[in-house]
Amino acid sequence: MKRDNPTAGIALAFVCLGILGVMPIISNSRPDAFDALSFALFLSLWQLVFSLPFVLYELRSADKGIFAADLAPDRKRRTIAIILLTGAIFGLSTYVYVLAIEKAGAVSAAIAIQAYPLFAILWETLFLKRRKSALELFFTALLLGALYYLATSGTWRVDGFSVWFLVALGIPFLWSVAHVIIKEVLDRTPITPAQVTFFRVAVSSVFLGLVLLAISGPADIAAAFGNLDFQRFAALMGFVYYLELIFWFYAVRFIDVSMASSIAAPWPALTMVLAVLFLGETVKPYHVIALSVVVISIYGLLFAAAKKRNALRSEEHTACD
Repeated sequence: MKRDNPTAGIALAFVCLGILGVMPIISNSRPDAFDALSFALFLSLWQLVFSLPFVLYELRSADKGIFAADLAPDRKRRTIAIILLTGAIFGLSTYVYVLAIEKAGAVSAAIAIQAYPLFAILWETLFLKRRKSALELFFTALLLGALYYLATSGTWRVDGFSVWFLVALGIPFLWSVAHVIIKEVLDRTPITPAQVTFFRVAVSSVFLGLVLLAISGPADIAAAFGNLDFQRFAALMGFVYYLELIFWFYAVRFIDVSMASSIAAPWPALTMVLAVLFLGETVKPYHVIALSVVVISIYGLLFAAAKKRNALRSEEHTACD
């Protein structure tokens, strides 16, 4: 798909901002009788339901994606292994997402999720051997400082460190690991965004279902399945989560990832407002300070990365001349 419609990409990125801001509120609005693992399973199952029509539509169209690919046996086995592994990781991250938002609070967890660039930088440095500029290191340090300040509830003291905030940091960590692994499938096979999402939630559902069955047993699963109020929130969460995934995939087909990321970066601010209005959470000054510094750091990292890319291009043009 050509990047010939930036307006559509920008609009989709703004939709992602809105969805990301609303998701923690939906998660923490579910009935109290059902735990995070049950909610993670059923929202994943609803994601699977909502993802199926798009996949079936593609199968009836010319773009059959991975289903029409003629992969070599070793490539096919590797692709299946990657799909299974990343699906399990995404399933675990869905559970951690719901649990962290419940325990750390919607506001703190939302800000913690913004640590994703830190883990992306870590993997790029370790595995791709990409050296970071002084400006990138500065904004990385600034982001780390803001997250530590938030984790200690604005006290800077180690004894005030929140364990649940550390759990919340597991969300961007797991996402970054899965994205690094799945990039090979995206780059080397004709799999479509809809198919990636479908396989992801299918494997996640099986993984979470087996874990919940082992921990709670079939009676608890049946009780959650039969509770219409619980299923209403699980279906809503599954629907908006699925939309966010699809909209993000297509947004970055129209515009650069950096632009889409910069548009969506302030989404925890929306979560702050909604958490006060609908969950009765209290937004404290350290929340606002930490979020402001986090957003500044993310924009700074995007700026530093763009500056480095421009410098490399200038060097390449000079060398060609």
